[in-house]
Amino acid sequence: MTAAALPPFRLEHHFGKWEFRARYNVAASDAQTMTVAQLLELADDADRKAWDELALGYTQMEGDPELRARIAATYRGLDADDVVCFAGAEEGLWCALQATLGSGEHALVTTPNYQSMEAVVLSLGTATALPLRSERDWTLDLDAVRAAMRPQTRLIAVNFPNNPTGAVASHETFRALIDLAAERDAWFFSDEVYRGLERDPATRLPQAAELYERGISLGVMSKAYGLAGLRVGWIACRDRALLAKLMALKQYLSICNSGPAEILSRIALKAREHILSRVNGLIDANVRLLDAFFARHRDRFEWNAPPAACIAFPRYLGREGADAYCERLVEGHGILLVPSSIFASELATIPTDRFRIGFGRANLAEALDVWERTFS
Repeated sequence: MTAAALPPFRLEHHFGKWEFRARYNVAASDAQTMTVAQLLELADDADRKAWDELALGYTQMEGDPELRARIAATYRGLDADDVVCFAGAEEGLWCALQATLGSGEHALVTTPNYQSMEAVVLSLGTATALPLRSERDWTLDLDAVRAAMRPQTRLIAVNFPNNPTGAVASHETFRALIDLAAERDAWFFSDEVYRGLERDPATRLPQAAELYERGISLGVMSKAYGLAGLRVGWIACRDRALLAKLMALKQYLSICNSGPAEILSRIALKAREHILSRVNGLIDANVRLLDAFFARHRDRFEWNAPPAACIAFPRYLGREGADAYCERLVEGHGILLVPSSIFASELATIPTDRFRIGFGRANLAEALDVWERTFS
């Protein structure tokens, strides 16, 4: 497969059709957002002055220096020169994979996954799944990972907390994966966009860029911060030669980020503890709602609250199947879910009886009330 022959993006097509038509987006993968006014209330005098005096010209290609410094401050041992900003996480992911995998080279990729991580890899080289299996509580089998390594393996690509399952690798497993990459001098790409949304902070993983010179950490303002409209993501890595390659690729894409978005991202990062506390409080309350909802309907669903993120992958037990059920729910009642067929993989078998549910939004209680009335 060539880059020009990337397959249709199933998830984005699904959202393109339904996200702004459905009354209740119970499929959302991001946390509850804020208004510009609410975010500006968190600004200190210097950032408010920067906002008020911002000229709407082009910005620095690698990202605003102060923004990159604030991003770097969320990593141990990194500085602003270890960070390149992008127009969202997707652009950063695409550039990082393009820069690290050559024709005929091999990668290991976690499944299930956000489709682009797998599709872009397969457009460049070959890949083997690192399957998170439901019967193992969505954990990896390290022996299977070792067996999947090949002489031409140049990249290990993982996503923890995972989309769509909310699973988190153990600290031991995560470090073992990095050790396997280091043994081959391979790149270790880590999608960390849900970091900060762990139910138990002790399960929060270190970031790949902190642990390994060829570790690549992907971050974004969209998911844990709930600021998807800013379209600001980043790659953090201590390999400056790689960052130069990313910059060369970015010059063919967004070139630079939005100046207003960069100032607002600076404000959010300075207030990150406040924002993450607000988001985690909402998620905790919503998990309790879901625990009660699914407990009342054990005959219809199999539910286990995930250890992290604001998404989960419950099982639908009905005879019609998850696809038909999700279609009926959105068309008949305006409740949007994502059936597991959207997460189909060329590398592994993904269970077809599941759906992704999002619980980072503030209107979940109302949505569940409407959903429950569909059972009567």
